[in-house]
Amino acid sequence: MEKDEKTTQEKNVREWARALCFYAGEDEGFFERFFQALRESEGVYGEFVYYLEHRNFACRYQIAGYTIVDIMVWQMDHFKAQMDRGNDGMKNNGDKMLLMAFDTMVKMEKDPQKYVFLMQSETGTDYPGKY
Repeated sequence: MEKDEKTTQEKNVREWARALCFYAGEDEGFFERFFQALRESEGVYGEFVYYLEHRNFACRYQIAGYTIVDIMVWQMDHFKAQMDRGNDGMKNNGDKMLLMAFDTMVKMEKDPQKYVFLMQSETGTDYPGKY
């Protein structure tokens, strides 16, 4: 990729990340922290760019065997539990769910065991016989 193309791509990614944060209800401070972490992760950044360009998940990058879709599915269970409790702020905010999945993935990269434990032990809706 040429230097001009790379600069244009990074500008587009930054603008899209800012818009995603805005639509997810996050502030500028969150955006700056998120984008910095995203830029520091070649793998998650690549997944983010792929999603931006294709509106689909590549799932090429994994952390401890988990992809961005695995993280999103795990988080959806929590979002559903919040809605069950009357906290339905996520109900119509797919942008927030998408953003939180990418945010979790950059955090998971720094502390994979913490997130693997949570994903394997924690569920959003607890009831007998769920597993």
